[in-house]
Amino acid sequence: MSFLERRFDLAARGTDVRTEILAGATTFLTMAYIVLVNPAILGMAGMPVAGVAVATCLAAAFASILMGFTANVPLALAPGMGLNAYFSFTVVQQMHVPWPVALGCVLISGLVFLALTAVGVRQMILAAIPPKLFAATAGGIGLFIGFIGLKNAGIVVSNPATFVSLGDLRQPGAALALLGLLLIGGLSIWKVRGAVLIGIIAITLIGAVVGAVTMTPQPYDLGAIRDTAFKLDLAGVFGLGGSHGLGVLEILFVFLFVDLFDNIGTLVAVTKRAGLIGPDGQIPRLNRILFTDAAATVVGSMAGTSTVTSYVESAAGVQAGGRTGLTAVTTGVLFLAVMFVAPYAQLVPVWATAPALILVGGLMMAPLAEIVWDDPLDAVPAFLTLIMIPLTFSIANGLAFGITGYAALKIVRGTITRRDWMLLALALLFVLRFLYLAAG
Repeated sequence: MSFLERRFDLAARGTDVRTEILAGATTFLTMAYIVLVNPAILGMAGMPVAGVAVATCLAAAFASILMGFTANVPLALAPGMGLNAYFSFTVVQQMHVPWPVALGCVLISGLVFLALTAVGVRQMILAAIPPKLFAATAGGIGLFIGFIGLKNAGIVVSNPATFVSLGDLRQPGAALALLGLLLIGGLSIWKVRGAVLIGIIAITLIGAVVGAVTMTPQPYDLGAIRDTAFKLDLAGVFGLGGSHGLGVLEILFVFLFVDLFDNIGTLVAVTKRAGLIGPDGQIPRLNRILFTDAAATVVGSMAGTSTVTSYVESAAGVQAGGRTGLTAVTTGVLFLAVMFVAPYAQLVPVWATAPALILVGGLMMAPLAEIVWDDPLDAVPAFLTLIMIPLTFSIANGLAFGITGYAALKIVRGTITRRDWMLLALALLFVLRFLYLAAG
């Protein structure tokens, strides 16, 4: 018996080295788009794109390999979609927090996550939130991401009369983005692995041929990470005052909660499909998984990227036969390999990554089917969460309306109990947040 078979318990889970490696490669192909999309989004916050590209690969590699070896589950991680948008568009652009300070917030959220996991508070918070709001949050983030993609492509533009309207589809960016969406959608229908990444690269090349992309070749240089690594500003976080004083609490809250929702939702979906959930409904080595997720965020912030979280695309590797941590390790090794070309991600224009944002946003709508839309206690909070995230450009607002609405309706229905103390505490926290925003 080989070291890998013993280390990852392959025989007991009915798999082998070859299957696990192929599954890891499948997972990598389905989520490798993040190497291009994450730098594009964080670049809008003023971060050095090449440095973010290298940091993205490094964080994804570290997190996935650590998950494989410590928890032995086929779960890959990388900087999270939605969280990177919140980092760039809300924290930096709307709240005017410098990106090094925002990275400091990511680091602190990771450290708090570690502490909350150690004392079991994460499980208490998780139990207080109705599962239907998990689905609504995922859907709301999907709409948020999709809207950003449409905006970046010029397909949707601002309008003083109607707020938004249809852009000029004859513009190269909009036309190529639509072509890219058709290409990625078609490849996905035919179940081509790596469809998103193929589509981004293909549309970028087509744009270069028609003169819509200006290529500025430069040598491969992993040293680009110097522009983002250890650039976080912790002193700036604790020194935020005035309009930012309580705002930093909001930032930390969103980073914590969205990562919690992403991680748990993805974890349950992937482990269930892999047949790893025990007869009692419990997930084996749950604490190791949660600790890995938190540690990955800490390392990612120091490298120079937003919150790192579990990826639902890991389900593609499970579908290909992945059952152990060797799948995740393989994915991590491939992210290490792609680091050598990561700086070239800055050559990809935002309209080329827009189709990926639109498609990923659409796929994130699937959990909405779990909501009982005929029950107002489910439907109203879920809808508030779903709609407020994209319309206010803030995940925090969506979470605030959804959780507060759910608590209020439980009180009106008369079904609130002492066991709901955590839910009421969260709702009160959000009400205080609304009052603070109104006073400002």
